[in-house]
Amino acid sequence: MKNLSLRLRLILLFTVLALLTWLIASGVAWHQTRKHINEVFDTQQMLFAKRLAATGLGDRLNMQKDAELPDTKKMVRKGSRGHTDDDALTFAIFNQQGDMLLNDGENGKRIRFDSNTQGFKDDEIKGDHDDWRMVWLTSPDGQYRVAVGQEYDYRNDMAWSLVSGQLTPWLASLPVLLLALIVMVTLELRPLRRVAEGLRQRSPEDATPIVTDRLPGEVLPLANALNSLFDRTSEMLVRERRFTSDAAHELRSPLAALRVQTEVVQLSGDDTEMREHALENLTTSIDRATRLVDQLLTLSRLESFSEPEELEIIDWPSLLAQNLAEQDYRAHSKGIELRFEEQGTPPQMRGQSLLLSLMVRNLLDNAIRYSPAGTTVSVTLNAQGLTVEDQGPGISEEHLARLGERFYRPPGQEQTGSGLGISIVQRIAQLHHLRVEYQNKAEGGLQVRVSR
Repeated sequence: MKNLSLRLRLILLFTVLALLTWLIASGVAWHQTRKHINEVFDTQQMLFAKRLAATGLGDRLNMQKDAELPDTKKMVRKGSRGHTDDDALTFAIFNQQGDMLLNDGENGKRIRFDSNTQGFKDDEIKGDHDDWRMVWLTSPDGQYRVAVGQEYDYRNDMAWSLVSGQLTPWLASLPVLLLALIVMVTLELRPLRRVAEGLRQRSPEDATPIVTDRLPGEVLPLANALNSLFDRTSEMLVRERRFTSDAAHELRSPLAALRVQTEVVQLSGDDTEMREHALENLTTSIDRATRLVDQLLTLSRLESFSEPEELEIIDWPSLLAQNLAEQDYRAHSKGIELRFEEQGTPPQMRGQSLLLSLMVRNLLDNAIRYSPAGTTVSVTLNAQGLTVEDQGPGISEEHLARLGERFYRPPGQEQTGSGLGISIVQRIAQLHHLRVEYQNKAEGGLQVRVSR
């Protein structure tokens, strides 16, 4: 059934449910009707038996034993006896010795004598294996036993006639109900078919949201999920196009430089100094291209995250100490001193240590890259957050506001770079709900503050 269409499954389920409901209703109606009919006929039998017991037939019954009334068919003409049934009621009157004194001339003559029962009893009559409902009473003078019986089949037939008369029209209208159900389900599923047809005809790059105005409430979560998927897919395509465009644009210069330096090496011939200089430039160009590709891939991966993965409690002192140790050799090779001061610990936070280490590493790399020799790069950790200060030339207020834009580098920079380091810092901070602020120091240099 899992491969059937939703429309057919709903129709089948509703059909089975309707039939099951009809069967249960029929069973309950049969039980209740039979119960009420038994109550009515038991009351009728008891009243009839009490009347027979109180007739005062007396000596006339004792004078003639085994007397019986004429058969109904003999007493009343066919057109005048109504809709009678021989099993409706039958009776017999016995004396205390078990002799039948009177019967109805039909089934009463086959009633078996019972001297002990007083009240109702289920029994059989002579020559008949069907169940009969019998009521036995003793006359007020104690001389006679009165038995009034009724066949259970008569009661069951009447109960079935009543139940079938009520439920048969409902069963006959079931095909009309099913037809209306098919039409209703078909109409209600039409919005789904429109959505499916729209998705089938949609181009791969079309991220237009599905119109949800006329969709039923049960389908809205699916439509909203699809719209969310379209948004994420559109963002992913934009990132991929941006990455391709950025890579094609930014790699053009280092690749061209690589080609030029390769040609210089080939043309240097026996000129050792030219060849060594060209090889040094070739190595620098390779390092620059490698760094650029690495930053492009890192930024593209960061932009695909909606939140950090594998969250853990961040140990800021340990994280900073590790990054300072990694950058120490590079700083000393440029004649720059790294200084770390712990004045407190920021409030506990959860994040991804690997990304935050990358953020700190980029901040330290920029500070070391643009600081002149003989200066100091200071890192301070306090209750408000993290601060990185250098003694470089700083940045004008006009260009300070543009820090973080992709591939943006303030003019007049002597150091090589791609302009992606600060973009990576900004994205990591955004993922961890951190704020990054840049400002020039009064005594010279740039201060970067990372806080919550």
